[in-house]
Amino acid sequence: MALTTSDVMDCERCDALIATINNDDKLLERTAEHWCKMNNTNEIKPEHINYMGCRAEVIKTYFCTFMYKVRKCCIEK
Repeated sequence: MALTTSDVMDCERCDALIATINNDDKLLERTAEHWCKMNNTNEIKPEHINYMGCRAEVIKTYFCTFMYKVRKCCIEK
């Protein structure tokens, strides 16, 4: 099944975005743990997540820029 931007890009519900906006360290920790599991790595740390959304014209996390397959797919479409 192909992904479309309307199916998956809901940045307003993204834990990384919510945690950054609210300065929520616990949510940043949970997000880093989740992203590590999703990507089979232990390299993603809470301090790496300072994030204002995939669609924003600002600095993105390494994960979102290079590893987030959904974002890459949406940009290509």
